[in-house]
Amino acid sequence: MPHVEPGMVVGLFGGSFNPPHGGHRLVADIALRRLALDQLWWMVTPGNPLKSHRALAPLSERLALCEDFAEDPRIRVTAFERTLGSTYTAQVLAAIRARNPKVRFIWIMGADNLKNFHRWQNWEKIARTFPIAVVDRPGATLSFLSSKMARTFDYARIDEDDAPLLGHMAAPAWTFLHGPRSMLSSTVLRRQKGIIG
Repeated sequence: MPHVEPGMVVGLFGGSFNPPHGGHRLVADIALRRLALDQLWWMVTPGNPLKSHRALAPLSERLALCEDFAEDPRIRVTAFERTLGSTYTAQVLAAIRARNPKVRFIWIMGADNLKNFHRWQNWEKIARTFPIAVVDRPGATLSFLSSKMARTFDYARIDEDDAPLLGHMAAPAWTFLHGPRSMLSSTVLRRQKGIIG
């Protein structure tokens, strides 16, 4: 895991990054700026239990691409999930918290993941343990109104103007961040290269 100091506010942005693209960088830029983060970890996953692994590039290749792509020095590209032996976000986040009890973490996700968040293992525990920032993505703006997560934790949503406070709030607490959106997606990029999946 990247080195952190007690009291830091660290964003956790997980995904397959298969491949990384401008949309990932845009989410990172928005999160760093709007959430007043000290660091943002790009957690490159070995695999996603909810997605096919057929078109998944080797982890080492995705890590190298992310390192080249992440320009801001506050971004730390990591694949420590591989050594934990789990691809389930809830288990990975529990390990992060256990090893860094005095760091303030925010789970960051694109709005396109919000609609299926309730399918993630222990999704309610994640929301009750970590503040969450949902960053707008094309075609997913209304997800924060209709998703099961948004309905379940409606009482815990804070206005995006208060987003810099999120890292200092106890969970459950979440916000939806509007901003510039990129139409790029890893799926589209793979299809353009003739890779199915």
